[in-house]
Amino acid sequence: MTEAIRNYVQKKLNKLEKYFENTSDSIAHVNLKVYSDKTAKVEVTIPLPYLVLRAEETSHDMYASVDLVTDKLERQIRKYKTKINRKSREKGFKEFQFNDEQNTKANDENKFDIVRTKHFSLKPMDSEEAVLQMDMLGHDFFIYEDAETSATNIVYRRKDGRYGLIEASEK
Repeated sequence: MTEAIRNYVQKKLNKLEKYFENTSDSIAHVNLKVYSDKTAKVEVTIPLPYLVLRAEETSHDMYASVDLVTDKLERQIRKYKTKINRKSREKGFKEFQFNDEQNTKANDENKFDIVRTKHFSLKPMDSEEAVLQMDMLGHDFFIYEDAETSATNIVYRRKDGRYGLIEASEK
């Protein structure tokens, strides 16, 4: 990555700081890729204590991709702030961490190899907030702790475009 691109990405992402109260220890994970067809892909993940922001964009211009990604992130932040933040502040949060580890052990005998492991703490929320989080991350499912029952639940996107809820119960 050239110094000019690094400075441009930093400048654009620093503009998002105005939406947060404490950004002194925030870290954005940025992946920049240029493909053989001369397209540039920019992926940005910003793990926060109460939210994981993620956006990616591909175009023929690296700088345009950075602009589009920061616009997407800003829309996500605004959506989150306006819909959820009031309710979340009243309920409080558990610590939320998202670590991505590659599983390097290969087992040729087992066709169900686990190739990736993720560890995170569940955040208490309601199903509406979980659906919003899932949509912002671009995932098909989201695991969370129900704020009222403290049970582990899963929301997921159905093939018909609507949402489903799986409520785990103890035996």
